[in-house]
Amino acid sequence: MIQNSFIDMESMFELFEEEEEVKDVVNAGNLNFRQGKVEFENVYFSYTSGKEILNDVSFTVLPGQTVALVGQSGSGKSTIIRLLFRFYNIQGGCIRIDGQDISQVKQTSLRSHIGVVPQDTVLFNDNIRDNIRYGRISASDREVEEAAVAADIHDKIMAFPEGYDTQVGERGLKLSGGEKQRVAIARTILKAPQIILLDEATSALDTQTERNIQASLAKVCANRTTIVVAHRLSTIIGVDQILVVREGRIAERGRHEELLAKGGLYADMWMKQQSQDTDSSSDTETKDRQSEKLQPPAMSSQQHHH
Repeated sequence: MIQNSFIDMESMFELFEEEEEVKDVVNAGNLNFRQGKVEFENVYFSYTSGKEILNDVSFTVLPGQTVALVGQSGSGKSTIIRLLFRFYNIQGGCIRIDGQDISQVKQTSLRSHIGVVPQDTVLFNDNIRDNIRYGRISASDREVEEAAVAADIHDKIMAFPEGYDTQVGERGLKLSGGEKQRVAIARTILKAPQIILLDEATSALDTQTERNIQASLAKVCANRTTIVVAHRLSTIIGVDQILVVREGRIAERGRHEELLAKGGLYADMWMKQQSQDTDSSSDTETKDRQSEKLQPPAMSSQQHHH
């Protein structure tokens, strides 16, 4: 065991020596957040040289607006979210928040203004209270509970014998998919960011849970600049702008009605999902088989591991 531990420690120390790919520029200042206007201007990006993921992408999200990104798996939707969070540096163009180039400000400062509700919520083998508090470590117990109430998970937690002290880890009780999503939402509410990035993969949840979670998300996103990667189109009918991403470019943009009237890619995806919803509402098994055939590949979870 000692031998093994030494090997593990070595790997860990090697990890500490790993060079950061994304570095702050010398004398980088803090992001001066004003209203939350997000701009992508002629952005080019590739994970590996030669294979472009984003090709001349430009769009603007006005303060408080919600923009949805739709498109097939591998089209670059999730990449746009990762770049705004500055997990990678772009090869060309510029990403700005309130007119400031995000590559010129401190990463910690940039990220403090952005909340992410991911597709898979990472839970730590700890109690529920601390799992929610991860959104803002300095939060008081009362703030944690208020966030849980807002995310509509408080009553569920209080129903557990140990309440907020319930362990969620291996030996603890396993939260359902919907509850995990709510923990992620509670974390974001606690962080109270001005910009929200959603990878709304509620497609794995049943319709009722999905509706409830959509309602909670709508509350969180109200009056905040929001960018959503949408898998199920019915969830984004009311957004301010829909961007249809195809092979790294924005192929279509507009509101839901405009895009339907246009009869292009979006209308096509919409028709497919509608017909699939009616076909599959009767029988869950056929639903699973159908979704494999009909689903725009955007719904697959593979998109996170291009």
